[in-house]
Amino acid sequence: MTSNVVREILRETEARLAELPEVGPKTRVQITDPRNLTARAASLRSRGISPIIAEIKPRILNRTLSPDEVASIARGYEDMEACGISVLTQPTYFLGSLDNARIARKVATIPILRKDFILDERQLDEVGSDLVLLIATFSKPLDDLVEAALSRNLEPLVEVHTGAELEMVLKTDARIVGINNRNLATLEVSLETFERLGPMAKDSGLFVVAESGIYSRKDVLRMEDAGADALLVGTSLMKEPELLKALNGMGHP
Repeated sequence: MTSNVVREILRETEARLAELPEVGPKTRVQITDPRNLTARAASLRSRGISPIIAEIKPRILNRTLSPDEVASIARGYEDMEACGISVLTQPTYFLGSLDNARIARKVATIPILRKDFILDERQLDEVGSDLVLLIATFSKPLDDLVEAALSRNLEPLVEVHTGAELEMVLKTDARIVGINNRNLATLEVSLETFERLGPMAKDSGLFVVAESGIYSRKDVLRMEDAGADALLVGTSLMKEPELLKALNGMGHP
């Protein structure tokens, strides 16, 4: 069960797939200098900073971003000690682009996560990033896509919403799981989703990312108490980038 918005995005993604070339030696991306999110998170934690993956999410501003704006946002996130930068590349609903991911990785030195609806291995070759979002319920066969990403030195961050989806991830070689507090059927957000699934994921040895619904330092600490190794924040930071310092503990709450 998914919302009308998600169904429309999936239809649009399927249409884009029809234009992609087949996977081959000339089209296959190989990340030669991957940036390690877990190592970056450990480094920040050693300095008392909560690891926040800060998102570039143009939809929140209801417009596309210029290359200069993307570069400025990415540099700002790095200056404020973000753990990584998530870049929405979905072009219609989220108003993102592949170029935004390229720009962010060029101007920043921290890990870049490409966030989109990845349904096919060919999408893994569209842009070079350090991590790629795979959504367990849509990115199928999940184990094949995880392997395809890892073979490119592209770290998969597999997003789940339920215990059943988490079990799917545990059967793959994925090392990072994102637990999304947003219900895909209703689009409602509840931090209790992470509190339910986070400890299970943590006990399995995965690096665990809390996603959605994080607006304050209190929310960050609540997710960390439930086992979050890092947190992905988009909406609140696009509205107020300086909030990053409050969320990660560098500024005042």
